[in-house]
Amino acid sequence: MIDKYERNVIIVALLLSALFIFSLFYAMGARKADVTECLPYDKSYETARVNQIDKSTYQIFYVARMWSFEPAITYIPVGSEVDLFLTSQDVVHGFDIYNKNVNLMGVPGGVAKTTVRFDQPGVYKVVCHEFCGTGHQNMQAEIIVNYPKK
Repeated sequence: MIDKYERNVIIVALLLSALFIFSLFYAMGARKADVTECLPYDKSYETARVNQIDKSTYQIFYVARMWSFEPAITYIPVGSEVDLFLTSQDVVHGFDIYNKNVNLMGVPGGVAKTTVRFDQPGVYKVVCHEFCGTGHQNMQAEIIVNYPKK
């Protein structure tokens, strides 16, 4: 037979676990959090580029290396949906876009992918948030979102 104190501890532990799991699902739904995909590695991801799929859909392939992101500056129109791909050529790098709830990790030999929509014009700063060496503080990029020219 279980002691009443042990039973109470088990009940509290189960309730806290349930609360934790509920809060994870709530945060994903309320904050519209997107779970990062990890794709099979392919040499084609080692080339930094921007692909326009259609009028409002883009793909940006970022390559992180000490101490820069390529491409360093990207221009896209307002209202675009962008698939972001990130890989690293040397060490682990972070990839954080201010005010966009995007947080990726660039791992050598791996590819991280997420999709983000840019509905407001502006300059979105990208920074490395994983210490990667002595030039880490200078590792930045920009996504410039503006209205298309008429």
